[in-house]
Amino acid sequence: MRLLIVEEDASSRQSLDRLLGEAGYTVESEGDAERALARAMAEDFDLILCDVKMSAMDGLTFVRRFRAGGGAALIIVMAGSGNEDDALAAMREGAYDYLQKPFKPDAVVLIVRKAEERERLRREVEALRSTLGMGAVRDLVISQSKAMRDVLELAGRVARHNTAVLITGESGTGKEVVARAIHRMSPRSEGSFIAINCAAIPEQLLESELFGHIKGAFTGATADHPGLFELADGGTLLLDEIADLPQALQAKLLRVLEEGEVRRLGAREQRKIDVRVLAATGRSMEQAIEQGEFRSDLYYRLNVVRLQIPPLRERPEDIPELLTHFARQMAQRLGRPVSITPSALAALTNHAWPGNVRELRNSLERAAVLSAGGLLDSKDFALSNGASASQNGSVSGSLDLRSQVEAVEREAIQRALQAAKGNRRQAASLLGISLRTLFYKLRRVPAT
Repeated sequence: MRLLIVEEDASSRQSLDRLLGEAGYTVESEGDAERALARAMAEDFDLILCDVKMSAMDGLTFVRRFRAGGGAALIIVMAGSGNEDDALAAMREGAYDYLQKPFKPDAVVLIVRKAEERERLRREVEALRSTLGMGAVRDLVISQSKAMRDVLELAGRVARHNTAVLITGESGTGKEVVARAIHRMSPRSEGSFIAINCAAIPEQLLESELFGHIKGAFTGATADHPGLFELADGGTLLLDEIADLPQALQAKLLRVLEEGEVRRLGAREQRKIDVRVLAATGRSMEQAIEQGEFRSDLYYRLNVVRLQIPPLRERPEDIPELLTHFARQMAQRLGRPVSITPSALAALTNHAWPGNVRELRNSLERAAVLSAGGLLDSKDFALSNGASASQNGSVSGSLDLRSQVEAVEREAIQRALQAAKGNRRQAASLLGISLRTLFYKLRRVPAT
């Protein structure tokens, strides 16, 4: 366990350094609070011991700035006689516990041992939550491609922290679905997930929707109205199409993100909120900044971690599984089987899908609703962009969707192996899957 001691008094600092070093901990110490804060934000410490009374920066300010900057390490504040109120205030701002000065050596080691045990349990819970969380989103994000697996792996890593995430990608790629996955995998999963499209609501109404209003704030405001930030308290708020947020609201949003408080329209008092904010856009944020349409400071506040969702045409191996998933949904809704012929499945897999997953689903729904029977053929789908459909005459005519998916996979694997002249590693690269996945698929659906 790595510790940082923040204490101006050299004698106390050296005493703690020696005591905790002898107890088996890796200890670093700083006498300057500003320098200590910079190190705490840049380096990986498990626990910070910080005095509440320092000349350059008091302990309460240290805790506030550390937590506001996303710092996750446990903090124990140290307070002399008469400074207990400062220590309690620091605990309300996120400190774990406090030590009374002058302290006894045994008391110091005991409180650090307790903090160490708490941190160990927290990490075990996080690891378990991460494992369970990935399972919890399998029904949400349907994908076999390496590109989407990479996106989900990064989403799982950032989900457990309160870090701002900017999700980008073409329309219909599933940006809101990925945002919901982050929420499900996060410690906020029991809280609300609320999404708002910033481009779909008139500017004069959007401010009230986001921040709320009080009775009489404007004509028609007949009652107090909480905004979405308040409704999402303890949960996650997705700001979709963030690039289209009116400029007048961008400064207000930045202030809310920095201060963790909202003020309803017409109100005087601020309200504390605890909301994880995710943002999504299909536009180029950099271009919006260059054109003076979006504040660069808000962009940097939102773009701590960026998730780029690849378009469906770059991950065609996801199409068969998506079709299987959507066909099952359609069958439940229509009350009759929905399946796809091998030739139709090949055509759908080779289609470019400019509207991405949304267009794929809508196309299947249209075909299923308008078709007289449950078996859908190429003629039932309006594929208008001229993408070629590979039709293999040797494909089985089975109506079972799994066998149809395997038939398309078999054809794709065979083409990749031919292009790679039998080199399986190169074929896996062409298919966008791992070599291990290719070996598995060759055992399950061997190429002819």
